[in-house]
Amino acid sequence: MKRAFLKVLAVTALGSLVGTAAYAADITGAGASFPYPVYAKWAEGYKAASGVGLNYQSIGSSGGVRQIRAKTVAFGASDAPVKGDDLAKDGMVQFPAIIGGTVPVLNVEGFAPGDLRVTGPVLAEMFMGTISKWNDPKFAALNPGKKLPDQAITVVHRADGSGTTFNFTDYLNTVSKDWADKVGKGNAVKWPASSSIGGKGNEGVAANVGRIKGAIGYVEYAYAKKNKLTYMQIQNQAGNFVSPDDATFASAANGVDWFSAPGMGVSMVNAKGDKSWPISTASFILMYKEPADKAQSAEVLKFFDWAFKNGKQSASELDYVPLPDTLTSEIRAKVWTQISTK
Repeated sequence: MKRAFLKVLAVTALGSLVGTAAYAADITGAGASFPYPVYAKWAEGYKAASGVGLNYQSIGSSGGVRQIRAKTVAFGASDAPVKGDDLAKDGMVQFPAIIGGTVPVLNVEGFAPGDLRVTGPVLAEMFMGTISKWNDPKFAALNPGKKLPDQAITVVHRADGSGTTFNFTDYLNTVSKDWADKVGKGNAVKWPASSSIGGKGNEGVAANVGRIKGAIGYVEYAYAKKNKLTYMQIQNQAGNFVSPDDATFASAANGVDWFSAPGMGVSMVNAKGDKSWPISTASFILMYKEPADKAQSAEVLKFFDWAFKNGKQSASELDYVPLPDTLTSEIRAKVWTQISTK
């Protein structure tokens, strides 16, 4: 990961960076931890440019949806898109803000990031617990010549309702019938592996994987890089083993028809493309069409307008994929115009 991310996260904490101090015009938001690193960086730049701060609570996607529905924040953030019927019922709109990727991470000595390979079905078996050791023949067959330890696998998963979990289980649901039949997908699922532990937020999963020998987990890529965690290459739909980075996330996003689903809630998992990372996703913003505080909603739109125009470099430095100008123009014209700010 680029050094800019380390600088942002090392120098600042959530409260101090995004403005928990009382500023009348500060924007309030809550939700997904997946995009927090880039939102924090954007908030730093926007505060310098406008004087307006962002108080963003990185509490998980389910928490973000609850808070926007409770009308305690001006926007909610979720990596799991809210269904069109629910958006209509709640009187809300939804739009993507950034694209990134979920990566399987592990704590096994002797391997660097990308040294080990896995397919979707084998990854599903590891998280189900049917593959319970690192030297299991199915995993070893994908990694010939690698000295895999006779070490038990501990599954680390999200303890909170999470869009990262939705994205990860959406992928496993797509590539493994056994997973689809026995576990399914969602912001929270019943994890079947007998040896498993939960962590709160991407931060908590990363911390647990880092301290538990033999652990396997899943986090947004920036957290893997920030915590120096080892990740695996995954075989994509084209049959190629690929590593996570902004280029493979961008490949997965190519050709997405964002307005083909209500609320732009398109799944990007197992996307076509020779270089596509198979667990790529967008992170979404939720807002009311008729907000109680129209001035706050106007400030939210100003913030994301600034970020779409000025935040591309910082997003790329953190290994996210900024939305293309053609898409952000459509979001302004087709989505933001539905929000009453006056």
